[in-house]
Amino acid sequence: MKKPVLDANFKPAIVELRSFFSDVSKCDKKQHLIIAIERAEGCVYRREFDIFADGIDDERNTFIAERFIKCILWVVGGFKIFIAGSHVVYENIKDYYRPGGLRDFDYHFMSTVFERPMEVVECDYDNIPKEKNLPVSIGGHLDGKRIGFDAGGSDIKVSAVVNGETIYSEEIVWLPKLQEDINYHYEKIYEAFKVGVNHLGGDIDAIGISTAGVLVSNKPMVSSLFIKVPKADFEAVKYVYINCVKRLSEELGHEIPFVVANDGDVTALAGAFDLKDNGVLGISMGTSEAVGYVDKNGNLTGWFSELAFMPVDFDVNSEVDEWSKDFGVGCKYFSQDAVIKLLDKANIKIDPNLTLAEKLKAVQALLEQGHEGAEKIFETIGTYLGYTIPFYCEFYDIKHIIVLGRVTSGRGGDIILETCKKTLKECFPEYAHIDIGMPSEYMRRVGQSVAAASLAESKK
Repeated sequence: MKKPVLDANFKPAIVELRSFFSDVSKCDKKQHLIIAIERAEGCVYRREFDIFADGIDDERNTFIAERFIKCILWVVGGFKIFIAGSHVVYENIKDYYRPGGLRDFDYHFMSTVFERPMEVVECDYDNIPKEKNLPVSIGGHLDGKRIGFDAGGSDIKVSAVVNGETIYSEEIVWLPKLQEDINYHYEKIYEAFKVGVNHLGGDIDAIGISTAGVLVSNKPMVSSLFIKVPKADFEAVKYVYINCVKRLSEELGHEIPFVVANDGDVTALAGAFDLKDNGVLGISMGTSEAVGYVDKNGNLTGWFSELAFMPVDFDVNSEVDEWSKDFGVGCKYFSQDAVIKLLDKANIKIDPNLTLAEKLKAVQALLEQGHEGAEKIFETIGTYLGYTIPFYCEFYDIKHIIVLGRVTSGRGGDIILETCKKTLKECFPEYAHIDIGMPSEYMRRVGQSVAAASLAESKK
C-alpha cells in the first residue's frame, strides 16, 4: 500500500474491507450475512457477504458490519436495518443504533428525516426484504420559460432560462444561517422567484430548486440553511419551497411544476450536461464534503449521498468529526478540515485566531510560494481520494468524477488530481479508466443554473 505522505496511520476502507473478505475466505468456519436497509416509499438497499461464524471473531465481524451499515445509511438513507445470518452482529448493531448508543447521532438524524424511530430487526434468510429502487427521472427538461434557483449559505442565485439558454442571472444576498424568523426565509425565496418571473415576461413554465440538505418529497428534512429556526417552527421549514411555489402559482393563476433537489445532485447533473454523458459523481471539497450523483441512465437516484459522514478511514484512532462523533468520516479528508488537520504534520504554523476558510487561504498562499509542507498536504488529500474512489465504486457505478470546491482552487487542485490518478493507476488499475477532472468554465458560469432550471417537467 502507498501511504499518504503525511498520514502513515491511514487505513483505507477498501483495503480493510478486502483484507477482511480475504481472511474470511480462508477460514473453515464462516456464515453468510445479509444486510437490508429500508428507506422512503418502500425502497430497500441490500448487501450480502460472508463473515466469520459467530464465536470465531465477533469483534471484527461487528466492526466491518457496522462500518458497512454506516456507509449504506449515508449513501442511501434509511430508517430500518434488517440483519440476517448473525445473531451476534444483530445484537451489537441494535445496541449501537439506539438513543444513547454508539451511533446516537445517526439514529436521531435518520429518525428525524424519515419521521419515525429508527429500528434494527433480525430476520431469517427467507424473509429479509428484497432490493427495491425507484430512480428519480428528473432533469434534462429545457423547453419553455424556466427559473433555476440555487440556495447557498450566503446568497441565492436565481436564473431565468428560456429553452436551455440563460438570459439573466442574479445573486441575491441572504444570511439564512443567522436568521431565526421563518418569515425571513419565505420572503427571500419568494423575492428570488419574482426576480426570475419578471425577467421572463411575467409568467413561467417550471421551477427547479437546488438546495443544501436532505430532501424527502421536495421537503428539506434536515438543512444547515435553516439551522437557527426554532424546532417549534421547523414544520414550516419543511414546506418552505412547496409553499413559496404554491403562493406564486396562485398569483400567476396556474399550477407551476417544480422539483427540489440536493445541490450536490444538481452539480452532478450539470456535469452530465457538460460532459454529454452519465455516470457522474460530483465531489465538492469546501466547508465540508458535498457529493451528488447521476446514474448511467441519466437519473438521480433519490439517495442521500451525504458522504461527509461516510467512513473512509478504518483507523479507530483517526480524527473524530465534531458533529457526528465518529472517526474517519469523509468531511475530515475531503474538505478544508482535511487541510487544517494536516498543518502540524506539514510543519506549518498559522495564526490560530484565523477562521478555517482563512487558514485554508493561508496554506494555498504558501503553496503558491512553493512551500514543501503545503505541497505535501494536497498530495496527502490526493492519496486519500485515490484510495477512496474504489470504495465509492462499491456503491456507485462511476464513469466520471468532477472535483470542485475551494480546497481545489489553484495549484492544490492540480496536485490533488495528479496524485489521485497516480494512486489509482498504481494501486487500483481496474479503476484507472475513470475520468477525473475539474468543472469546465461553462459549468462554473451557467451550468448549475441551467441544470437546476431543467429539473421539473413542464405541463405544456
